[in-house]
Amino acid sequence: MSPITMVLAVLVAAEFVFIMYLETFATSSEMTSATFGMGKDELRRPSVRVLFQNQGVYNGLLAILVLVASCGFRDVTWTAILMGYIMLVAAYGSYSSNPTIFLKQGGLATLTLLSCVLLR
Repeated sequence: MSPITMVLAVLVAAEFVFIMYLETFATSSEMTSATFGMGKDELRRPSVRVLFQNQGVYNGLLAILVLVASCGFRDVTWTAILMGYIMLVAAYGSYSSNPTIFLKQGGLATLTLLSCVLLR
């Protein structure tokens, strides 16, 4: 696996760790409010907190999978599959919620996937 691909994959994992932090540990913070475009009062609602924290765990585990595939096994195929998955989720978020989500959540994954394909 190319060193450039590994660096990009680690950046994708770091992005998802940051999202996990916002959703799981800083659920009602100013930064989370600004990032997700939701009021702090809404983020403090118990039902929203539980949903955010659940989603945060998902994002943290996704970060671990990216690190295992790219740094642990150094497997370009699984890294590419995970990047494709992230891009699909970002595309759905872009369609269903906010068009900028694809760039925010899928931008690095897109670059990493291109790196997987072009720098084999």
